[in-house]
Amino acid sequence: MSNPAQALIDMEKKHDYMICVDSDGCAFDAMEIKQKECFAPNFINAYDLQPVSKYARECWEFVNLYSVDRGCNRFIAIIKALDLLGKRKEVIARGFKVPDTTGLKEWVKVETKLGNPALEAAIEKTGDPALKQAIRYSIPANKSVEEIVHGVPPFPLVRESLAKGAAQAEMVVVSATPAEALQREWTEHGLIEYMTVVAGQEVGTKKEQIRAAMSGRYDPAKVIMVGDAMGDLEAAKGNGVLFYPINPGAEDASWIRFYNEAFDKFIDGTFAGSYQEALIEEFKTYLPVTPPWES
Repeated sequence: MSNPAQALIDMEKKHDYMICVDSDGCAFDAMEIKQKECFAPNFINAYDLQPVSKYARECWEFVNLYSVDRGCNRFIAIIKALDLLGKRKEVIARGFKVPDTTGLKEWVKVETKLGNPALEAAIEKTGDPALKQAIRYSIPANKSVEEIVHGVPPFPLVRESLAKGAAQAEMVVVSATPAEALQREWTEHGLIEYMTVVAGQEVGTKKEQIRAAMSGRYDPAKVIMVGDAMGDLEAAKGNGVLFYPINPGAEDASWIRFYNEAFDKFIDGTFAGSYQEALIEEFKTYLPVTPPWES
């Protein structure tokens, strides 16, 4: 079996700098349509949450769009959303029993390549019902994205920022989205020409993707991760590289700042320190831990 990370490992180093960019919600304004129109309905259907669909949708959207967990892997999102749902007083009052995710919880603890291929292999090996339920969500979710999500453009100044970056740095997509969807979306909008490699969930975690791309060839001070979620920040920290946040709900302003200011600071070596720290502190204010119904 070929190694999904091989393209990152074999990437030709043409520049001293590398820019890693997340896709959904960061480069593309696609988070809302994917989560609300594709993922939430399939989550409700696969887990038989119709009796509490209003609360299930609220939990799903909080986890995936409006919380510190924004951008997490879809299977981790299932666990977090169901855990939240099971604690809601409205759900308890209705006597609704949230599906058991024990097998899925055990799988995500040991597997880093959290995509359908690894899940299907685990199902074949164990036959675990929680894993089977997860694939009953994941396959239709991908189909919904393919059918519904098209024509969704990148945020303003993304194209210009990628072009500016590609002149001085290797450009890598680092994402928890399946590779097939990434290739389709980045090609549709003509952005793939700026990217050296496009990596998706099949490679592993974002931390693993960045590590494979670096492969001991890049000075961490000359590598930056551009992302819109805490998982992107943690992936950057895990590799000792820089982080530039795209603030959820203020994406346009974030890309304007990157294009006009932050990119140049990255290249001239003045990004690290107080400038980056202030950006990260601001970023954290956009991603609460506590859902509004618990406040």
